[in-house]
Amino acid sequence: MTIDLTQFHGAFFDESFEALDLMESTLLSFTVGSPDRESVNAIFRVAHSIKGGGATFGFGEIASFTHSLETLLEELRSERMAVTQPICDLLLKSVDVMRAMLDAARTKQPHDAQSVTDLQLDIERLILKHKAGAPGSAAATLAPSASGAAPASVEWLISLRPDPEFFERGTDPARIFRELGRFGSLVVTAQLDALPSYRAMDPKRCYLSWSLSLLSNAPETAIREVFEWLNADCELTLTAISSPPAPDGTQTAAAPAPAAAPDATAPAPAIEPVQINAPPDAGSIRVGVEKVDELINTVGELVITHAMLSQISLGVTGPAADGLRSGMQQLERNMRQLQESVMRVRMLPISTVFSRFPRMVRDLAQRLNKQVELKITGETTELDKTVLEKIGDPLLHLVRNSLDHGIESAAGRAAAGKSFVGTIHMKASHHGGSIVIEVGDDGSGLDAERIVAKARAAGLVGAADKLSEEQIQELIFNPGFTTAEVATDVSGRGVGMDVVRSNVIELGGKIEVHSERGRGARFLITLPLTLAIVDGLSVAVGDQTYILPMTSTIESLRLTPSQVTTIADGREVFGFRNEYLPVVRLYKFFGLIPRARALHEGLVVVVEGAGRRVGLFVDDLLGQQQVVIKSLETHYGRVAGISAATILGDGSVALILDVADLIRSAAHREAA
Repeated sequence: MTIDLTQFHGAFFDESFEALDLMESTLLSFTVGSPDRESVNAIFRVAHSIKGGGATFGFGEIASFTHSLETLLEELRSERMAVTQPICDLLLKSVDVMRAMLDAARTKQPHDAQSVTDLQLDIERLILKHKAGAPGSAAATLAPSASGAAPASVEWLISLRPDPEFFERGTDPARIFRELGRFGSLVVTAQLDALPSYRAMDPKRCYLSWSLSLLSNAPETAIREVFEWLNADCELTLTAISSPPAPDGTQTAAAPAPAAAPDATAPAPAIEPVQINAPPDAGSIRVGVEKVDELINTVGELVITHAMLSQISLGVTGPAADGLRSGMQQLERNMRQLQESVMRVRMLPISTVFSRFPRMVRDLAQRLNKQVELKITGETTELDKTVLEKIGDPLLHLVRNSLDHGIESAAGRAAAGKSFVGTIHMKASHHGGSIVIEVGDDGSGLDAERIVAKARAAGLVGAADKLSEEQIQELIFNPGFTTAEVATDVSGRGVGMDVVRSNVIELGGKIEVHSERGRGARFLITLPLTLAIVDGLSVAVGDQTYILPMTSTIESLRLTPSQVTTIADGREVFGFRNEYLPVVRLYKFFGLIPRARALHEGLVVVVEGAGRRVGLFVDDLLGQQQVVIKSLETHYGRVAGISAATILGDGSVALILDVADLIRSAAHREAA
């Protein structure tokens, strides 16, 4: 029975990409000259596994490239070659090439074959150059050194009979023979008995088999390892025959091989295949994302159904009422536990995002000729997969800005009395129902004077305007704003920070800036843990109910007439914690008829978004509850001040407010 290997491709690609991430992080931690031996072994195992999988599943170019890489890693592992900075750079380039080849194979798209070939030649040249310069290297390729080595005591007879698809999988027998030749004196004889006539020959198929004689002291396990990555359909026979003649002409018996050699009548054993798709361990299982999403959607519907039943139970009277309400409370506890358990399924450690930055910082620091150390803490902090996928770009812009604008040159740091090595710190932590991600550096900090000068030149600030520190920091988030004199491929086009804020707001989060001139800057991003279910505050405005996300809500209060001031342009403001905040009347914004028009008759909810605080005037507060987010844009398009909708317990629809967009839209209307 033929097994369809394509069913295992997905697992092979997933495991290979994970292994390459491990390989890259290990390489970045290398100590040039004397790396940790286990680290080299770990990298070797990654290359070996990908090579075996590539050969098994028919990805010949992947197998060929990783075989060359494995040869270089074997030289490093055996300490015949020293780990240098150029070798580390070459290995990191190899990670990029393998990642690109795997991605092309997964998407069935062509890859850059020339870059693969060039890098493979660089690797092989490096190996040959080293061997050419090593003592005794002239004889090392096919025979043992004439001096200093013990005479070979065992002759190994090897029979290799590949299947017809041997060449189609990109397997190169010459490479195998070169590897064997490193163990001792090798004689290779090709068997041509299956070779057809020229007209009947298919150039893609293999008609050859080989008989090899290897005189070597190498153990059988080392010899078999050379063939380990070949396909399972190849037949391999390995037999220890005899020792070479002694100096006096006598023949001595060969030492028994570690494994019993097959007799002449027994069928040749097939080489054991490399196990690529290992059974999952007892603690984990791979599940498709679509299945998890379906489960979360179902739990969301259960939350809505529970809210409806709770609403109905309030109107039930009689002997059964107490039992019903008690059961509903128990159901609520179970629903909450189920909801939290399901949400944890989508949670992934933020290390999946943070892991891309050590390599980026290393490469970019080299281009900018700066010495930079990246410190990461809190990488095990978990976040919803959807949020993780969208937070990568904002973090990328922040780190690049820290490298380019924040961290000074070595000379500049020395003049400021700092270590010539700059530091960028990425940190993640939980705060209540949110996650806070910090990107900070010990560079020069924000130059307030330069920012204001650029803003005035761009017409963003009047010549006589006096700005607070917070207002100056807000300027860097304006579209097109930059302090760079010349735009480069790193930064300077004025789109980075605007993208950061837009993406963070889209995720329902906020961003804060803390800077100290000459000491560095910190950017704090606060995000909800998930985008599927949110804690919200229900407010009533006229006959409508709106949901305010708790992450944007600061405080609610009832104002007295004396606390409200009407300024010259007719806007209303009130004092709140040593600052004056504008009042946004929601009934005016949405065109509703309110139950309360005077501010002291309703309530004001202080909210924060887009770097500003305002007081939203509402009729009443209805309570705090968890709501399931339902997108509106799929069917209705973008609505100003609204991010999504939800279904309440009575079956009615409530709109979830987008606080940041609401504040911006209200400001634009007032300005108009």
